Amino acid sequence: MIFITAKFRIKPEHAEAWPEITREFTEATRGEAGCKWFYWSRSVADPNEYVLVEAFQDGEAGAAHVGSAHFKAAQEKLPKYLVETPRVVNMVLEQDDWSELGELAVRP
Repeated sequence: MIFITAKFRIKPEHAEAWPEITREFTEATRGEAGCKWFYWSRSVADPNEYVLVEAFQDGEAGAAHVGSAHFKAAQEKLPKYLVETPRVVNMVLEQDDWSELGELAVRP
Protein backbone atom coordinates (compact mmCIF):
# COMPACT_ATOMS: atom_id res chain seq x y z
CA MET A 1 0.00 0.00 0.00
CA ILE A 2 0.99 3.63 -0.35
CA PHE A 3 1.03 5.40 3.02
CA ILE A 4 1.15 9.19 3.07
CA THR A 5 1.33 11.68 5.91
CA ALA A 6 1.28 15.40 5.15
CA LYS A 7 1.41 18.51 7.33
CA PHE A 8 -0.65 21.53 6.28
CA ARG A 9 0.02 24.92 7.89
CA ILE A 10 -3.19 26.89 7.53
CA LYS A 11 -3.48 30.68 7.60
CA PRO A 12 -4.77 31.48 11.11
CA GLU A 13 -7.94 33.13 9.86
CA HIS A 14 -8.93 29.88 8.09
CA ALA A 15 -7.81 27.26 10.63
CA GLU A 16 -11.22 26.78 12.27
CA ALA A 17 -12.90 26.37 8.89
CA TRP A 18 -10.34 23.94 7.42
CA PRO A 19 -12.53 20.82 7.89
CA GLU A 20 -15.34 22.52 5.98
CA ILE A 21 -12.98 23.97 3.36
CA THR A 22 -11.69 20.46 2.61
CA ARG A 23 -14.98 18.59 3.08
CA GLU A 24 -15.80 18.05 -0.61
CA PHE A 25 -12.25 16.90 -1.41
CA THR A 26 -12.17 14.65 1.65
CA GLU A 27 -15.51 12.98 0.93
CA ALA A 28 -14.67 12.45 -2.75
CA THR A 29 -11.29 10.93 -1.88
CA ARG A 30 -12.80 8.61 0.74
CA GLY A 31 -15.20 7.40 -1.97
CA GLU A 32 -12.40 6.31 -4.31
CA ALA A 33 -12.22 2.55 -4.86
CA GLY A 34 -8.52 2.34 -3.93
CA CYS A 35 -8.58 4.65 -0.89
CA LYS A 36 -7.97 2.72 2.33
CA TRP A 37 -8.27 5.78 4.60
CA PHE A 38 -8.09 9.56 4.49
CA TYR A 39 -8.11 11.26 7.92
CA TRP A 40 -7.42 14.81 9.06
CA SER A 41 -6.18 15.59 12.56
CA ARG A 42 -5.50 18.96 14.12
CA SER A 43 -2.20 19.47 15.91
CA VAL A 44 -2.43 19.93 19.68
CA ALA A 45 0.86 21.89 19.56
CA ASP A 46 -0.14 24.28 16.76
CA PRO A 47 -3.85 24.98 16.15
CA ASN A 48 -3.02 26.23 12.65
CA GLU A 49 -1.55 22.89 11.58
CA TYR A 50 -3.49 19.90 10.31
CA VAL A 51 -2.00 16.49 9.60
CA LEU A 52 -3.44 14.30 6.87
CA VAL A 53 -2.96 10.53 7.14
CA GLU A 54 -3.97 8.69 3.99
CA ALA A 55 -3.40 5.33 2.36
CA PHE A 56 -4.13 3.87 -1.05
CA GLN A 57 -4.29 0.24 -2.06
CA ASP A 58 -1.41 0.47 -4.55
CA GLY A 59 0.33 2.71 -7.05
CA GLU A 60 -2.53 2.45 -9.49
CA ALA A 61 -4.98 3.72 -6.85
CA GLY A 62 -2.58 6.52 -5.94
CA ALA A 63 -2.27 7.55 -9.59
CA ALA A 64 -6.06 7.49 -9.98
CA HIS A 65 -6.34 9.77 -6.93
CA VAL A 66 -3.83 12.30 -8.28
CA GLY A 67 -5.54 12.19 -11.68
CA SER A 68 -9.06 12.68 -10.33
CA ALA A 69 -11.17 15.76 -10.94
CA HIS A 70 -11.52 16.39 -7.20
CA PHE A 71 -7.72 16.30 -6.74
CA LYS A 72 -7.30 18.82 -9.55
CA ALA A 73 -9.99 21.02 -7.99
CA ALA A 74 -8.19 20.85 -4.62
CA GLN A 75 -4.94 21.90 -6.32
CA GLU A 76 -6.72 25.04 -7.48
CA LYS A 77 -8.72 25.74 -4.30
CA LEU A 78 -6.59 24.85 -1.27
CA PRO A 79 -3.26 26.71 -1.68
CA LYS A 80 -4.83 30.12 -1.00
CA TYR A 81 -5.63 28.95 2.56
CA LEU A 82 -2.06 27.78 3.28
CA VAL A 83 0.93 29.52 4.83
CA GLU A 84 3.38 27.31 2.92
CA THR A 85 3.58 24.27 0.67
CA PRO A 86 2.55 21.18 2.68
CA ARG A 87 5.29 18.81 3.82
CA VAL A 88 4.86 15.11 3.11
CA VAL A 89 6.20 11.63 3.85
CA ASN A 90 5.22 9.08 1.20
CA MET A 91 6.07 5.38 1.61
CA VAL A 92 5.24 2.13 -0.13
CA LEU A 93 4.62 -0.52 2.54
CA GLU A 94 4.29 -4.27 2.36
CA GLN A 95 1.12 -4.37 4.44
CA ASP A 96 -2.52 -3.54 3.85
CA ASP A 97 -3.75 -2.21 7.21
CA TRP A 98 -2.60 -0.84 10.55
CA SER A 99 -0.42 -3.13 12.68
CA GLU A 100 -0.71 -3.39 16.46
CA LEU A 101 1.75 -1.39 18.55
CA GLY A 102 2.93 -4.37 20.59
CA GLU A 103 4.97 -2.27 23.01
CA LEU A 104 1.71 -0.79 24.33
CA ALA A 105 -0.38 -3.94 24.14
CA VAL A 106 -3.64 -3.82 26.06
CA ARG A 107 -3.96 -6.91 28.19
CA PRO A 108 -7.02 -8.04 30.14
